[in-house]
Amino acid sequence: MAKMTAQDYMDRESKYGAHNYHPLPVVLEKGEGVYVWDTDGKKYYDFLSSYSAVNQGHCHPKIINTLKEQAEKLTLTSRAFYNNVLGEFEEFVTKYFGYEKVLPMNTGAEADETALKLCRKWAYEKKGIPENEAKIIVCADNFHGRTISIISMSTDPDARNGFGPYTPGFVTIPYNDTEALAKELEDPNVAGFLVEPIQGEAGVNVPEDGFLKKAYDLCKANNVLFMADEVQTGIARTGKMLACDHENVRPDVLILGKAISGGVYPVSAVLADDDIMLVIKPGEHGSTFGGNPVGARVAMTALEVVKEEKLEDNAERLGKIFREEFESIQSDMIAKVRGKGLLNAVIINNKNGKTAWDVCVAMKEHGVLAKPTHGNIIRFAPPLVINEEQLRDAMDNIKAAFKEFE
Repeated sequence: MAKMTAQDYMDRESKYGAHNYHPLPVVLEKGEGVYVWDTDGKKYYDFLSSYSAVNQGHCHPKIINTLKEQAEKLTLTSRAFYNNVLGEFEEFVTKYFGYEKVLPMNTGAEADETALKLCRKWAYEKKGIPENEAKIIVCADNFHGRTISIISMSTDPDARNGFGPYTPGFVTIPYNDTEALAKELEDPNVAGFLVEPIQGEAGVNVPEDGFLKKAYDLCKANNVLFMADEVQTGIARTGKMLACDHENVRPDVLILGKAISGGVYPVSAVLADDDIMLVIKPGEHGSTFGGNPVGARVAMTALEVVKEEKLEDNAERLGKIFREEFESIQSDMIAKVRGKGLLNAVIINNKNGKTAWDVCVAMKEHGVLAKPTHGNIIRFAPPLVINEEQLRDAMDNIKAAFKEFE
């Protein structure tokens, strides 16, 4: 049988898979650290990290070892029984982030849904809001996942249109607008504020300094839960363990996913203190795979790697170099560079019929993989294990790609 070409692989996906993604035309077969290889053996820098899930680098040997060891011992018991790993993970992760309780799930969307349910239950049991009247404030241009409830609070027409009727109970305000937040918090039926410390999917929208702290203080003053979706911004991505740490804000409800397992296994987690977490009783929420032994072990190791390899410091230092290097590129295709740590975006001026997509295709030819979001924005988020030499080499390749558009 003839060797399959990249086009064969893409055609097969198109023939048998739902058409719910529009991938860059590259078929990947192998990954190690900051690099991935396609089916023809060409090597690339990965500057997306699976939307910040692979912060620890592809196939990190320590994490993979843990996966193998646990997978050969016990994979799943469900929560019908105790297993000998879950309690260890729960103790580890609560101490790691400084909370009293954790509720483990699998995906970021599930973790966000968990936070919404926690918030509503807390509203009725603790705050005394009348049943079915609780409201949760969210921000325009948010991305928290793709469930019906989550797209009900989305302002993205692609995510939202055609999926109604929508879940009620959400109030939308502009992002980075504490005045609008203060106004909505006057309503005594508001139970929570759900926010991304930096909006990733929207194109790395970085709020002004002090926004998170002001928002947190407003929530505190009004007995409203401050819930931070750190699925993409957490786990050292922005140069601190959590993006909220830049302003010394400790969320009432912390939502984690993606890099909590280094991209090796689906793991997510919601952290809160007893006063909030214990409103959920047996039978009221859960997941067959949530807290399974493989996920629990993998997550502990993935979080150990973040501290052992000082990935926070690396992201902070190299993020500055990345933005300086990018700002030095003389190209009228580049409108703006923004970001924090190694979560960055470049806004592209579409010109001569050339778009951000064309830039990403050109970068692919030069050995760097990134992906547009919202049309004219390219997100750049390499694994946090990247070193300065690799970063500068990748930047040279990116500059060469931009030269083609002069």
